[in-house]
Amino acid sequence: MNRSQLPIFADFVGGKLVAADHAAVGLDLIAPQSGQSIARIAESGKAGVDRAVAAASVAFAANRKQPTHQRIAWLNAAAGALRRAGDDIASLICEDVGKPIRMARFEVKRGAEFLELTAAALTQLGGETLPLDITAPGTGHIGFVRHVPYGVVAGITPFNAPVNLLVQKIAPAIAAGNAIIAKPALAGTRTALRLAQLFHDAGWPRDLLSVVTGDRETALALASHRDVRAVSFTGGTVAGDALARAAGAKKFVAELGSNAANIVMADADIETAAKKIASAAFEASGQQCISAQRVLVARPVLDDFLRHFTTAAQALKVGQAEDPTTDIGPMVSKASATRVMAMCEDALAKGARFILQPRQNEATISPGILTGVPTDARLWREEAFGPLALVAAFDDIDEALRMANDSEFGLQGAVFTRDLAAALRFSDGFDVGALWINEATRFRLDNYPFGGMKRSGVGREGVRYAIEEFSQIKFTGIFV
Repeated sequence: MNRSQLPIFADFVGGKLVAADHAAVGLDLIAPQSGQSIARIAESGKAGVDRAVAAASVAFAANRKQPTHQRIAWLNAAAGALRRAGDDIASLICEDVGKPIRMARFEVKRGAEFLELTAAALTQLGGETLPLDITAPGTGHIGFVRHVPYGVVAGITPFNAPVNLLVQKIAPAIAAGNAIIAKPALAGTRTALRLAQLFHDAGWPRDLLSVVTGDRETALALASHRDVRAVSFTGGTVAGDALARAAGAKKFVAELGSNAANIVMADADIETAAKKIASAAFEASGQQCISAQRVLVARPVLDDFLRHFTTAAQALKVGQAEDPTTDIGPMVSKASATRVMAMCEDALAKGARFILQPRQNEATISPGILTGVPTDARLWREEAFGPLALVAAFDDIDEALRMANDSEFGLQGAVFTRDLAAALRFSDGFDVGALWINEATRFRLDNYPFGGMKRSGVGREGVRYAIEEFSQIKFTGIFV
């Protein structure tokens, strides 16, 4: 198809899709499976952001006093709408992102569940009263604290989970009483626009949720807008730095990069650990912020682990994204696949060797396992965001902790052990925002606080914690 004949997707504002300007420059949306352009995405830019913020400000003012039971009803209605459209949205994710269809369907189901969990959380949230008379000047005074919304907030999301990571921002923002403007990644744009239309049709007030489209220009315009009072971002650390600078002195929540370490102690169930870590490292092409990347194994069980780990990796099916039996489909682009292979070449040039050699076919890469990766290699220091894992040996807990913490990142870690004392030692010494014992790093539930230490971000997601992040604390004191 001629590029000028491709459909153009633009903002969702005013309860409808905004008509695209066919003369404007659009960004190509390329299907990972075929490598062909399937649509153009308009760049909203400053003008589009200004329009969306103005509309969201009106929506916030009109709905800020809506009772909690109404917000619960909106969230549950959105969950129902998402479930009913589940197959269509999963197909969009599969086509635009390259995520295997089985995993895309699971993501849609998880998104609907998150909306319902957020609705349920609203039945339990409250403020607090303060004992002001604990000091003499406070005698005769009472005080209470409650959570109030920011107003217009922004959610900027990556490509790899276009339903789940978007809903993780939309639902808590609405629950807290805000109006939210979403700016999805290019490959997540059609999904975000579909969700906005679904939620509007399910009864959400006009402009309580809107979507602006595009890339860096639009994201920076949204983050820096003076009437956007809070920004929540999920994505790479470099992009997070740029958005934080643009946002300036306002609330900024960020879930950023990772290089997840999974530790296997000698007393662990080695075969189970190998299977769980292989799934965490390679499924969905390793394109998750908490995909297993560095696997640290107690030296006495290293050979046994490598045997089971390689077997588990080879058992994963590499194939077409639309095949429900596929575990590993294409990466989001051929350029992403080429970047991942370059990290392999860098590691090999510095002395690493393959245990399982990855193979690239256009945007698709089969699992790769390396050993002997030095700590100055890109694969040790950077986020691969691809189906690669390095395996290294350690001799004791102290060395395992030193190796695991030898990273600028600290999002989520994992330890496999039967020893409770060892588990608690890692809980104290492993510099991550979340730690799982006997689950691999890609295991995540939505009701615990999720977020990073060090360069992996600031703030927390997870139902209740995200609602709190989208809220301001307000104190009222009374002399009686």
